[in-house]
Parts: sequence; C-alpha cells; structure tokens
Amino acid sequence: MENDAFWAPTRALVRVSGKLAGLGILFMMAVTCVDIVLRRLGSSIPGAYDLVRIAGGITIAAALPLTTAVKGHVAIEYFFHRLGRRGRIAVDSVMRVLQTTGFLFAAAAFLRRGNRLLRSGEVMPTLQCPVFWLAWLIAAMCLLTALVSLYHLLRPGRNFFRPAAGAAREGGAGTGKRSGGQGVKQTREVTR
Repeated sequence: MENDAFWAPTRALVRVSGKLAGLGILFMMAVTCVDIVLRRLGSSIPGAYDLVRIAGGITIAAALPLTTAVKGHVAIEYFFHRLGRRGRIAVDSVMRVLQTTGFLFAAAAFLRRGNRLLRSGEVMPTLQCPVFWLAWLIAAMCLLTALVSLYHLLRPGRNFFRPAAGAAREGGAGTGKRSGGQGVKQTREVTR
C-alpha cells in the first residue's frame, strides 16, 4: 500500500484508541457494579461519579477513530443509493471533507479548552484531580479521527484496515455473507 510509512502508525494509533475505548467501558461497568454492591453494604467508592465521568469521556473520544475507520457511523443510505456512481462519489467526498474539517475544528477547540483548564487549575469535584488532560486527550482523538477521514477521502472505496486472514473464507466482516445465524447482512462499499 502506498504511503504506508505514514498510514501504518496511524492504523496502530487507531487500534490503540479502540482498545482504550473498550477498557473505558469495562472500567465504567466495574466501578458501577462495585459501587452498587458497596452501597448495599453501607459503603461506596469515593469519587465513583467522577471516575465514571472521566471514563465516559475517554470511551466516547477513543471510540471515534475506530468507528470512523470501519465506517461505523450512522448513514442514511436510501437517497444515497438512488444516486449514480459519480453522484455517490461526489456526495461521499463532500461529506468526508466536512467531516475532516469538523474534527480538525473540534480538535483545536478541545486543545484551547484544555489549556484554559490547565491555567485555571480546575479539578474534579470529589477526587480533586486535574481535568485539563481529558480535553487534550479528546483533542488528540479528534485529530486522529480527522486523519482517518482524510484517508477515506484520499482512497475512496478502500478499507482503512486490511481484512483479517481467513475472514473472506469464513464469511467474516465485509464479505456480505450472513454470520453466526444472526441474519445481519454487511453492505459493500458503494464507491467501488
């Protein structure tokens, strides 16, 4: 794949962000469950609300690059499929330019917000830990999402990740075959 020297590290960062999002969900579930059990026993986790808020912010931000990479965002395809091939490519390109621009603006805004939080010394209400780093993390995830959107813009119809070995043989993701008896049908990329 051309320019893989640039995109390979980007892919690695997207995978790491996906794992971070998964860990965030597990952490929120663990804190919530343990806090519920402890409350039944007359105690609680100090700062459980703050911990879940932080983990929620991390999870949502870290899920954005991976969701964009696998084209997992909600799409209204009824009208999209009524367009011809050139129309679909044009609409898809315009939407990707808007998406990339939007995430770049969001990254800049979160970076500025993080800087303001750092200067003001704002902390979480219960845990008293600083919160500027969370805005910086969200800015980094928005920037990574913009890079993924740029990849899709520059390489229409190509997958950000290569299919796993054997996925096509076994009816895995992106093959258009039903998997596991669930009746879920994968759609093919429309810009090919």
